[in-house]
Amino acid sequence: MKWTGRRESSNVEDAGGGGFGRMVPFGGGGALVVGLLYFFLTGDPSVVLDQVTTQSSRNVPAQTTRSGSSTSSPERKFVAVVLADTEDVWGEIFRRMGRRYREPKIVLYSGTVQSGCGIAGASSGPFYCPEDQKLYLDLAFFHDLDSRYGAPGDFAQAYVIAHEVGHHVQNQLGTLGKVHALQRRSGKSQANALSVRTELQADYYAGVWAHYARQRKLLDPGDAEEALTAASAVGDDRLQRQTRGYAVPDSFTHGTSAQRAAWFNRGFQSGDVRGGDRFND
Repeated sequence: MKWTGRRESSNVEDAGGGGFGRMVPFGGGGALVVGLLYFFLTGDPSVVLDQVTTQSSRNVPAQTTRSGSSTSSPERKFVAVVLADTEDVWGEIFRRMGRRYREPKIVLYSGTVQSGCGIAGASSGPFYCPEDQKLYLDLAFFHDLDSRYGAPGDFAQAYVIAHEVGHHVQNQLGTLGKVHALQRRSGKSQANALSVRTELQADYYAGVWAHYARQRKLLDPGDAEEALTAASAVGDDRLQRQTRGYAVPDSFTHGTSAQRAAWFNRGFQSGDVRGGDRFND
């Protein structure tokens, strides 16, 4: 991706190391995660609850900031450039829709972070919190994307950011609120199915952004393949087989590898935000 020397977004915050902020009592001494977090790797809020309960009981001290998240690092600059480009694309799309796009902030952190939705750790992957309208990213995830998930390349990383921005677009359009309301009235299987639709739509929106990046000749040869590889690498079926040895479709929250790649590619090919409707099909 051609990103050096381009505009950097001012909506990048550095949270540094972990540490814990306000905790809300829940039941017998646990903690309640406020709101709903939309994770890149797992949409199960119990993962966060487990992290909060375990780490708070150990009184884990704040972690130090990795050098990779310094304000002048190439990784931070890359994030700022990609975020700026999503601002330009979605700002124009919303303008054509007769709406105003409210730009999200992205918080770079190390280890653990207190978001407006609660406390989360790096093991859950990048996530979006609709309560504070911020994206959260531990830059170490980019290394994991390459070494652990087999999805190298800067455009694979850009896809991750664009996917979380896709959740912000959903929030702006009112989709997340509607889905959350439906999930509260649903059983676990139906709630998971709604989560899958939400995540696939965010993949589609990431593809819409990539469509316009290609139009402006910002893509290098092989960039589209990098994004498709990344989307496929984080499918529920593949991740479950890696961790459990088998897949349980009813527990999927993000979609299969084939679905994630397919919906990104649909957005990439069309560039039409209307084609990403996953709730009327």
